[in-house]
Amino acid sequence: MKRSATWLAALVLALVVHTLTLAFVVLGGWTIVVNAQLAPAWALGALLIAIGWMLRPRLGRLPADAEVLDPSSARQVYGMAERVADRIGVKRPQKVAVRDLVLGTTYARTGLLRVPVLVIGLPSWLAMSPRQRVALLVRAYAELPTGGELIVDGALSTLGEWREALIGAAPLRAREAAHTQMASSLGVLDTSSTGYEAVSFLGRIVGRVLGGPVLLTEYCLKRLARSDDARRQERRQARAMRVLTAEELAEIDGLLAGGRYVAPMQAAALRGESVASIRQTALLAPDGVRTAASGSPLSTLKPSDLKLSGSALSGSELLGSAESDRIDDELLRHYTRAIRSFGLVI
Repeated sequence: MKRSATWLAALVLALVVHTLTLAFVVLGGWTIVVNAQLAPAWALGALLIAIGWMLRPRLGRLPADAEVLDPSSARQVYGMAERVADRIGVKRPQKVAVRDLVLGTTYARTGLLRVPVLVIGLPSWLAMSPRQRVALLVRAYAELPTGGELIVDGALSTLGEWREALIGAAPLRAREAAHTQMASSLGVLDTSSTGYEAVSFLGRIVGRVLGGPVLLTEYCLKRLARSDDARRQERRQARAMRVLTAEELAEIDGLLAGGRYVAPMQAAALRGESVASIRQTALLAPDGVRTAASGSPLSTLKPSDLKLSGSALSGSELLGSAESDRIDDELLRHYTRAIRSFGLVI
């Protein structure tokens, strides 16, 4: 599908923003090299380099609460992640990580080396059937942005940093409190108030003057990038439908959007039930089994006692039921830790 002229304009504008960021670093280095014997040149050059570093495109990194799984102790997890990646046509994840309190699953390339990383949210993973687990990974892989989208998103991030620095930054309360305390203690002898207020006012004026073009550029880039939203959505859906049907994709989107499976898991965790019992409870409600053949509590039922709706406990071509159970065995320690905090999942 051909790119629209507006998307190409967005890409060009994003490259201009990145070129300006690079120019700060280059100019700072050039200032230091050419005037190496002058201390002010070192100060100015360091300032320019620092500005360029602050405005650099964010390359992505693992969340602080993500725990990377050891491939030797999570062979089934890595194997399944690789099979689904091969089927959908993306690079295999080099790392698979888990998060205790996050429902979604994401796939991204992180760091300077662009290492592909799959991050699985344990609450949703614990609640999903084998088929739904595959759909969850397919959905995450399909969301991987293209190179052009990364360039535009990075430029928007840079413009956001500019906007926050020039316009959004408020005076430090601690600085204002210290100034007020000094003024009150000095009384009529205080002569710093006028200077402080003048500098503060001048800084706000400069911020507004420079912030205007930044706001305009950011607005234009957002409008131009938005023109590609429909094509981007079509591309992601087409990629996902290499593995899933439209019904399966709609089902997993609905589950993630509704989050109805969270409440039964939280209630089971508060009752002190085991990981196996919590998983069984999640599979049964609200989108799995509606009724049981006996009046026994859900935590005491076996799959043979249940009247299943759909394929709640069945496997798929890429992940069978037995393999899914082995994945649960590999993640048991992580599940056990995560359920202690399930009450914090919103």
